[in-house]
Amino acid sequence: MENFKSENWWASPYNDLEAFRSQLELPKKVIVHDATLRDGEQTPGVVFSVEDKVTIAKLLDSIGVERIEAGMPAVSQSDKEAIKAIVELGLKAKIFTFARAMKEDIDLAVDCGADGVVIEIPTSEPKLKYQFNKWSYQDVIDRSVETIKYAKSRNLEVVYFGYDTTRADYTFLNRLYSEIIEKAKPDSIGIVDTMGCILPGAVKELVKDLKSKFDIKIEIHTHNDFGLGCAISFAAMEGGAEVIHTCINGMGERTGNAALEQIITGLRILYGIENNYNYQLLRPVSQQIQEISNFKMPVNKPIIGDNIFVRESGIGIDLVLNQPLAMFATNPAFTGHTSGVVLGKKSGLASIRVMAERLNIQLDESKEKEILQKVKTTGIYKKSTVSQEEFISIVNEIQGR
Repeated sequence: MENFKSENWWASPYNDLEAFRSQLELPKKVIVHDATLRDGEQTPGVVFSVEDKVTIAKLLDSIGVERIEAGMPAVSQSDKEAIKAIVELGLKAKIFTFARAMKEDIDLAVDCGADGVVIEIPTSEPKLKYQFNKWSYQDVIDRSVETIKYAKSRNLEVVYFGYDTTRADYTFLNRLYSEIIEKAKPDSIGIVDTMGCILPGAVKELVKDLKSKFDIKIEIHTHNDFGLGCAISFAAMEGGAEVIHTCINGMGERTGNAALEQIITGLRILYGIENNYNYQLLRPVSQQIQEISNFKMPVNKPIIGDNIFVRESGIGIDLVLNQPLAMFATNPAFTGHTSGVVLGKKSGLASIRVMAERLNIQLDESKEKEILQKVKTTGIYKKSTVSQEEFISIVNEIQGR
């Protein structure tokens, strides 16, 4: 089917191999649940005002995410106000709130007008041993069943979010899911890799195992402690998980969550999953949210980094500008970028010619090598790139002799 290539991308053809594809248990539809307004705000030092949250919700909706976790109303009055204001926008995305396993938190979700609620409760051995050491396994089950049933009675869509799932006792986890599904019937079960410590292959097998036992939708929520947040999310999807939780720019506690921009581009380009996301908005939305949050991204950040389509090396510089798929897996314009050239130690004659053309500078062919050498020397001295102003000065100095 050649899902791996189009006018906008050219990924590996091995992604389409039947021997690989036949092992996948991909769901018919994958939904993105974005938690920037809750988990993203838990990034140390990040605080969103009501106005910020409303703006971010609009931006996420413009990209096309199907669900927005608008916050936890129990945190503060301003969080509650923000959620209500977001609900009143009438966005295409469903609006969810985050709740503890308490009726009061469910009532707040209803009061805010939310479509659904993510119910958080500890499930792992470390949490129950050290943080919630007065809770027995039966307490977890009883509280879960009671809260889910109550939320369903209030006409909310319910995600059961047993956090730190990936460090839970396997026998208990199966007992827990069996009882809550039978007695309370949540709409979905969240596999929560709170500490980012499960391997992709392991989570795939876990999801497959749960799918074989329980007829219920499964969601995956990951963190990036070992740099595997997106990989774990995709692996869970390969096992059958229908919903992936994300945060724009990979924001979130500690090392952050699976990055929205990486997940939605990966779904389309690496897996060939059709969707209606507006990829061209990824970079401008990322930049706006960086400004709002004052949480800046590295220039080499996948998908949205400032320099990911910029080349200093002179080799292939013409292809960067004219045939980008020869040099990149995606066309820069597909995710709201433009390709570019910077000058420095690694530049070649083609680099300075391109830069000169962009700046409407006429180069003296007999002086090009001398100009290039000066550019390289300047880059080495600065331990950085050469700015456009510095390049103009170099050209004027050498051609003016």
